[in-house]
Amino acid sequence: MMNEILVASRNPGKIREYAALLEPLGFRVLSLIQAADFPETPETGATFSENAILKGVAAFRRFHIPTLADDSGLEVFSLGGKPGVFSARFSPEGTDQKNNERLIRELKGITDRRARFVCTIAFFQDENHPVLFEGFLEGQIVDDPKGDEGFGYDPHFFIPAIGKTMAELSLFEKNTLSHRSRALSKMVVFLGAKR
Repeated sequence: MMNEILVASRNPGKIREYAALLEPLGFRVLSLIQAADFPETPETGATFSENAILKGVAAFRRFHIPTLADDSGLEVFSLGGKPGVFSARFSPEGTDQKNNERLIRELKGITDRRARFVCTIAFFQDENHPVLFEGFLEGQIVDDPKGDEGFGYDPHFFIPAIGKTMAELSLFEKNTLSHRSRALSKMVVFLGAKR
């Protein structure tokens, strides 16, 4: 039985979300935070899937344990899908605050605020055969940030169905509906079938 999964990331928020979803299922979640000498993998792909595969295969080649890598981001329909694969580096500074400031600036005067979070997971048990899982969460962008939870664009991503931004949700609530949890739930079904 497989009991260790490497999350090929150093993002504490992302790792915390994966651990909350996978550990109750009996998996021990490792991350690249424990591998200080492992270099960042350049995200040169044109799609979320390509970037997830690049990150996953690099980590799998190094550590040879089941590896999960994702690429996720925000797509705003009226901005032609931006920031998309550039979500983490939408601004020159690449910080959450500056990325959000640029997003709100670019949406000034635009009434169509529909957006979605996208997550593609690439799971490797074999270097040559990644298995891909996708998840989406629909919402809209609001000018005024609300909430102290989450990270990235969460304070500006409003979910009409529940009347809250992502940053107003507890980790438990977020993990019941997020794009990442939806992709991961597909992966969990796959892992259950493989056991």
